[in-house]
Amino acid sequence: MKLRFNRKQLCIPYAVFLVFFVLAPLFVILYYAFTDGQGKISFSNFANFFTNTNTLGTLLYSFSLAIVTTLVCLVIAYPTAYILARSNLKKKYVLLLLFILPMWINFTLRITALKEILSLLEGNISAYPFLNSVIGMTYDFMPFMILPLYTSLLKLDKSLLEAASDLGGNKLTVFLRVTLPLSVPGIISGMTMVLLPSMTNYVVLDMLYNSTYIMGSLIGSYFSAYDWNNGSMISLVLLVIIFIVTLVTNRFSDKDSNARGAVL
Repeated sequence: MKLRFNRKQLCIPYAVFLVFFVLAPLFVILYYAFTDGQGKISFSNFANFFTNTNTLGTLLYSFSLAIVTTLVCLVIAYPTAYILARSNLKKKYVLLLLFILPMWINFTLRITALKEILSLLEGNISAYPFLNSVIGMTYDFMPFMILPLYTSLLKLDKSLLEAASDLGGNKLTVFLRVTLPLSVPGIISGMTMVLLPSMTNYVVLDMLYNSTYIMGSLIGSYFSAYDWNNGSMISLVLLVIIFIVTLVTNRFSDKDSNARGAVL
């Protein structure tokens, strides 16, 4: 006897997973974020967060570290992706694989190896916490920047580049007026994939002797102290920030897509 399933029935496992592992934890965070230690509704957690110079400093430091890491990744990854995508190298896919290959190695081993290299170059790496954190984050998230850029540049219509050259544009003009605007979706995607996780990835900081808190380590410290209210509150604040960043980047991506459609 054959079993027949309609589309709604096939969605049941996903719906169950969504309820238990996404919605339920979110409701728990919302409950603890808007209550105090006695279970009463309170907004004091948010008031303390936005009036405490230490927590605001942690938020600013997280943003600074994430933005610098994202810009460094972009500066390194864009030329790399451009060369790989536009070159006629027969083994460029092998070169691309070399950039992705470190992701197959255990995270702890990669950062430990990087720490040893930085120790040889700088001596006491704890003396340069911000610099080492940027280097560690860049090393860890570089593939997430290269892949979207490479995909975006690889899909460029070469006829548009040829047309721009036929109209008298030199290589710099073609790049600035055609290649760069058409690669904006890849830039936005790569920046999103690097910016958001680098705000919370405190493991790199701990392994590279950076004692400064970022949002992820601050959340972890509250939960470790069984202060679920403040931990959930900061998690909710970070969730809202991530939602806003994602919304803004999607708006830019949609506008760019509409502009390209109008040009074509």
